[in-house]
Amino acid sequence: MDIATLIGIIAGAGVIFGAILMGGSLDSFVDVPSIMVVFGGTAAATLIKFPMRDVVKSLKIGVGIAFKNPKEDPLSIYEKAIELATLVRKNGLLGLENVEVENEIMARGIRMCVDGHSGEVIRSSISSEVEKSIQNDELGELMFRGIGDTAPAFGMIGTLVGLVQMLANLSDPDAIGPAMAIAMLTTFYGAVLANLIALPIADKLALKVDRLRNTKQLIIESVVQIQASQSPMVMKEILGPYLPGGVPADEDAGA
Repeated sequence: MDIATLIGIIAGAGVIFGAILMGGSLDSFVDVPSIMVVFGGTAAATLIKFPMRDVVKSLKIGVGIAFKNPKEDPLSIYEKAIELATLVRKNGLLGLENVEVENEIMARGIRMCVDGHSGEVIRSSISSEVEKSIQNDELGELMFRGIGDTAPAFGMIGTLVGLVQMLANLSDPDAIGPAMAIAMLTTFYGAVLANLIALPIADKLALKVDRLRNTKQLIIESVVQIQASQSPMVMKEILGPYLPGGVPADEDAGA
């Protein structure tokens, strides 16, 4: 689990609640109509922007990526690729027939190598599968970014509604202060929803999707080079740039 996401949300909420309690009562920051305008309006706009099936799927994917660490470890894939390349140099591609590979995409590519497919066919086939997977992950980012863009707008809409209602009752000076406070709450709700939840999660999704795309490219390049019976030493040079931290120091020394 990506504990940083959870810690960030809890810490942000704690700071806000702490500031509220230090300066007054929490009850003054709770207004049902304002909540309805911001959260209901944001939900409605999201449904207008995206098809229903995409809303459900992208929210599930987005939350999954934001709160979980990726299963695919680039270093493990790199080490497995070097191991398989060494095996191919000794026994040929048929030597991979009974090899177990945990990563599903890599395992599929290795099966295609054993079946005699060319490197171009393997690259094209796996790339299509990878691109489809990445597009699904990117949809989660678009969803949360859309929520982050919409929430403040509905906060402003709620504020304008409250101001209109306040101005319609100027004959009662005692009601102006409370009405203004309620009108401002919608802006508060919209800002919190956007800047504490939606936009940070969207940014984290963008970062993780970018890293995931890099890992997928590492898998594709690994399989293509294995199919070409590339030497392990050359593979280290080719695959090294795909590793977030570069080639491990012990391997650099060995090279």
